[in-house]
Amino acid sequence: MEQYIIKGGSPLAGEVEIGGAKNAALGILAASVMTKDPVIIENLPDVRDTAVLIQAMESIGTRVERIDRHTVKVIAAGINSYSIEDGYIKKIRASYYMLGALLGRFKKAEVALPGGCNIGSRPIDQHLKGFRALGAKVEVSRGMISAESENLVGNHIYMDVVTVGATINVMLAATLANGKTIIENAAKEPHVVDVANFLNSMGANIKGAGTDVIRIKGVEELHGSTYSIIPDQIEAGTFMFAAAITKGDIMIKNVIPKHLESISAKLIEIGCEIEEFDDCLRVVATKRLASTHVKTLPYPGFPTDMQPQITTTLALSEGTSIVTESIFENRFKYVGELQRMGANIKVEGNTAIIEGVDSFSGAGISAPDLRAGAALVLAALVADGFTIIDDIRFIERGYEDFPEKLTALGACMEKAESERDIQKFKLKVG
Repeated sequence: MEQYIIKGGSPLAGEVEIGGAKNAALGILAASVMTKDPVIIENLPDVRDTAVLIQAMESIGTRVERIDRHTVKVIAAGINSYSIEDGYIKKIRASYYMLGALLGRFKKAEVALPGGCNIGSRPIDQHLKGFRALGAKVEVSRGMISAESENLVGNHIYMDVVTVGATINVMLAATLANGKTIIENAAKEPHVVDVANFLNSMGANIKGAGTDVIRIKGVEELHGSTYSIIPDQIEAGTFMFAAAITKGDIMIKNVIPKHLESISAKLIEIGCEIEEFDDCLRVVATKRLASTHVKTLPYPGFPTDMQPQITTTLALSEGTSIVTESIFENRFKYVGELQRMGANIKVEGNTAIIEGVDSFSGAGISAPDLRAGAALVLAALVADGFTIIDDIRFIERGYEDFPEKLTALGACMEKAESERDIQKFKLKVG
């Protein structure tokens, strides 16, 4: 089993390049099957989630050619099935975007019920409500969701809760429906906007993405396009906290600073210095950080995907902090691992009460999910001694070259495949 072995204690300094946004990439890959013309997608992150979705697309007859590591050419003219098998969806939740994409283009689709990180209940009722509003007959049986319609028709859809997944999925289907669709209480996240911009580059007519009302005029067909995915807001935020927690100095390149405002604001509040440029940010921390209160909210609020990283940082800050998780109810599972390292955190329901401690100690820990795994790596970077992190497959779902990028900044870490690798690393670094 692959693990990370990390020796803490080195401040991180230097430059890091941020890859394409995983969450945008998944929606854009799915949308690329909505035309029979070739589509070229650039700045695609080379992570496990995108690899699994590409496999799912290939399983139904899509041709995906790798032009280079971060560019693919998608040719969906030969799709011969509308059913995405169980194996893919269990690995990544976002395979369900194929439902909206296939329903839009072929008026029929079947996808297994979703899996992904176990961070709490993520119901798909709003997806199904949206498809039904467009005139599809939707059934859930034997672990599969099937949707079919002779003719999708635009409609006025109000989302009961703000949901990124349902906003994107319904937008995909509505793009090729007859007439106008209005999605109210839509999610405003940058990756929703990126998927809408990609669809528009293929000939869709979508307005209002990035606001809470998206208006879609259905078109008869979509055409090919070449499109570059936006930078990953969460990868950038993770490196911002890496600078903060290690008392480092990192220039984070290829970002959209506007997407990072809620993260920057909290880092400045607890004592970091941030310099903003057109497409990069510099984060510097020179002293012990202060406490704060944080509540996760839909964009433009503080992202739930950054909650483990800020909680880990606040566990070493001065004073008492409170972190409230308002999106997913099961997102504090990593706290037990931080406690093994010496953190003083009490979780009550959806709130963590954090008493800052002076230091962490290295330990054997496990990554319970993608973002928590990244946060545990940050904890290990500042812990005394060695930390071994298991279940790093979760981290590799969403971070490309994570150990390589961190070691280039001065981290002392390696990927280990055996006990022998661990002993060699310990002998080498002393």
